[in-house]
Amino acid sequence: MKKHWWKALAVVIMTYVIWVGLLGTVPRQPILNESIRNVYFHVPLWFSMLILMLTSMIFAIRYLRKGRLDDDHISVEFANAAILYGLLGCATGSLWASVTWGDPWPNDPKLNSVAVGMLMYFAYLILRNSFDDELRRARISAIYNIFAFAVFVPLIFVLPRLTDSLHPGNGGNPAFGQYDMDNGMRMVLYPSVIGMTLIGVWMTQLRVRLRRLRDRLDNVNDVQPKAHTTAE
Repeated sequence: MKKHWWKALAVVIMTYVIWVGLLGTVPRQPILNESIRNVYFHVPLWFSMLILMLTSMIFAIRYLRKGRLDDDHISVEFANAAILYGLLGCATGSLWASVTWGDPWPNDPKLNSVAVGMLMYFAYLILRNSFDDELRRARISAIYNIFAFAVFVPLIFVLPRLTDSLHPGNGGNPAFGQYDMDNGMRMVLYPSVIGMTLIGVWMTQLRVRLRRLRDRLDNVNDVQPKAHTTAE
C-alpha cells in the first residue's frame, strides 16, 4: 500500500475537484457565467499535458544517453498520455469557446498554434510506426520527441502573444488570474493540476507494464522455437 499512496491521493483529489468544481460557488462574470467552471478542467488538462510531454522528452534524452529500450517505452507512453490530455483539452476548450465566443474553433492564433502542435505529436506516433527495426525506431523517435517539445512550447506560449488573440493571456487579453480568479477557485484549480498529472502518470505506468509484458511474451515465443529446433 505504501507504494500506491499517490494513486489513492489522485482519486481523492479528483473526487474533490469534480464535486466542488461542479457544485461549488464561482465568481459571476459577464458572458462566462457558469462556464467559468471549465477553468477547473480545461486549464489543468493543458498544464498536466505539458508536464507529461516534458517527462516524455526527459526519457527520450535518457534513451539517447544510455540506449535502454525501457526508457523509450516510458517516453512513448508519457507522450501517449500527453496526447490524450491534449485532445481532452481541445474538446473542453471547444465547448467553452462555443459558449463564450459563439464558435467552437474560431480563427484564433492560439487555437491554430495548438492544432499545429498537436499535429506534430500525431506525426511522432506515425513516425514510430514507420520503422520495423526497434532500435532505429527508438533512436529516431527520441530525437523527434526532443525537437517536437522544443517547438511546441514557443508555438503555444510565445507566438500567440505576438498578435491579437481571443484566448486569455495572449495578445493583450488578460489571463483569468488577473481579474476574476479568487482564492476559492485557486483551491480547486491547483489540486486539479496535481490530480490530473498523477492520473496521467498512473495511466502511463499501466501502459509501460503492458509493454514490458508483451516484450517478455515475445522473448518467450522467440526462445521456444529455437528450443524445439535444437531438440530435433
